[in-house]
Amino acid sequence: MIPHNCAVAGAFSQKKNVASLLYYCLIALQHRGQESAGIAVVKNNKIKRNVGMGLTSSVFSEEDLKNLKSYVGIAHARYSTTGSSSISNAQPIVVGDVACAHNGNLVNYKQIAKSFGDKLKTTADSEVIALLFKEFVDNFGLKDGLRKLMKSVVGSYSVCMLYNNALIAMRDPLGFKPLSIGELEDGYVVASETCALDAVNARYLRDVDAGEVIRIDGNGIETILKINLKRKAFCMFEYVYFARPDSKINGREVYGVRKSLGRLLAKNDDVKADIVIPVPDSGICAAIGYAEASGIKYGEGLIKNRYVGRTFIMPKQKLREKGVDLKLAPIKSEIKGKRIILVDDSIVRGTTIRKIVKLLKDAGAKEVHVRISCPPITSPCFYGIDFPTKQELIAANKSVEEIRKIIKADSLKYQTIENLVKAIGIKKENLCLACLTGEYPTELYDYERNINKN
Repeated sequence: MIPHNCAVAGAFSQKKNVASLLYYCLIALQHRGQESAGIAVVKNNKIKRNVGMGLTSSVFSEEDLKNLKSYVGIAHARYSTTGSSSISNAQPIVVGDVACAHNGNLVNYKQIAKSFGDKLKTTADSEVIALLFKEFVDNFGLKDGLRKLMKSVVGSYSVCMLYNNALIAMRDPLGFKPLSIGELEDGYVVASETCALDAVNARYLRDVDAGEVIRIDGNGIETILKINLKRKAFCMFEYVYFARPDSKINGREVYGVRKSLGRLLAKNDDVKADIVIPVPDSGICAAIGYAEASGIKYGEGLIKNRYVGRTFIMPKQKLREKGVDLKLAPIKSEIKGKRIILVDDSIVRGTTIRKIVKLLKDAGAKEVHVRISCPPITSPCFYGIDFPTKQELIAANKSVEEIRKIIKADSLKYQTIENLVKAIGIKKENLCLACLTGEYPTELYDYERNINKN
């Protein structure tokens, strides 16, 4: 089974070709997935789909978008966290008269999949969402069918669907993954992040609430179901790393959160240094905040090759390591002889930061002090982020001092959980901090045996 932390989008427009709108949404959301891209629309009362491997710009031509001309559609950019990267798992997935684009991971996928047997054509958990949706809605109607669906699937899911010539968007009752609504002059757009709404000049209205299902058609936008739980479980890693800094997630501006993380990281840090340097791009906002709070000069010591993707979300470890070599180049005049504070968002496996510390020291850095805006990641994520076993997590098996020695930094300091919560500005009980604490907000079903797996 292939879990995802991907990008989803949907659009309904009375006048515009939604395929073009969705294309630009996927371009804006490309940071969330680089392996495949797809668009599905309703055309002549049937679902028409176009998917391909690679970046959105390489999958779709202008002619493709013309052939997908429609008033309603959904889109997906994929990043698989386990399993094969293949066209068979590209989304949106079509099941009869239903199309589904899904961001997240179901923790009870295997149990559900057994009941469908040979009906499954992919190894993506998104397919069982589409199959259950069709089965329940056909038998019980839309509202009751959706209620049964949301009680049957457990885990993280923000979903855009096509059904009965309408766009349906839903978010799991704990709200793990983000989903925002924007208004066009003649319709609406739904997307994983608000940066996609900005890309198509849609006015941000609000988030799809946790446990909410909305329908958008020619009559406008309507909430057709709302499941209210006492707690939420918003993914903290959206704020730390995944979301674009110009997006708003659950009403909080990501850029401001990341700057606050940097300021709080600098508080009570007495290290002597000449310059604060970020790991681009994920460490930039926190580095600016650190520099402002510490009074130490901010500078660019590493230049990023913009044509290399995000190394963290590359599907294989060897590709991640090669990606670092191709991705960053030192500015030696800014580095040589300097005591450097190097700010990054997180340490997962330790591979990337070790290479960067070496890169800086080889370029003449006198000292490299590593500062991480996220607390130590010590537990697997089963909700769609790519650190599935403790064996891969350096902080699960090593102390801070041991990690410092492994990455060969002169000092190492992590953010605290308390300051992470403070910077995000959402109550601790409404955040998913499972990868930091080992406390999971749902039962784990398929993954129960994997909690302490090495």
